Amino acid sequence: MWHQQTLTLSARARGFHLITDEVTGKLDRLAQLETGLLHLLLMHTSASLTLNENCDPTVRADMEHHFLRQVPENADYQHDYEGPDDMPAHIKSSLLGVSLTLPVQHGKLLLGTWQGIWLGEHRNHGGQRRIVATLQGETQ
Repeated sequence: MWHQQTLTLSARARGFHLITDEVTGKLDRLAQLETGLLHLLLMHTSASLTLNENCDPTVRADMEHHFLRQVPENADYQHDYEGPDDMPAHIKSSLLGVSLTLPVQHGKLLLGTWQGIWLGEHRNHGGQRRIVATLQGETQ
């Protein structure tokens, strides 16, 4: 089976957001997959996807603070006409990446106990975000 759909996520504040349930809840055919893979591609250059802590929200806050220090807005960027948060957002997106490939077993993502999908929103006003989700594998 192959299945592909585009998921639209509502606009979020700047920071890291746990989106595992929202993503899996929108996947029409996930439950039909016995064994396979889910590939997620975020269709934006100023946000990111990563897999990390799914329980303690202070981890997401600490991650945001880390990236604010490591990729400051007040650096001397040439690309600055879209605002001071734009070029740092591109750098963060490249560092963390915009895609994930995750195993699926018995209709569910096969993740570690404390793993969840994060959206890194790196703009102050990023707006809605789109993810192309591609499922492949054997059906039940």
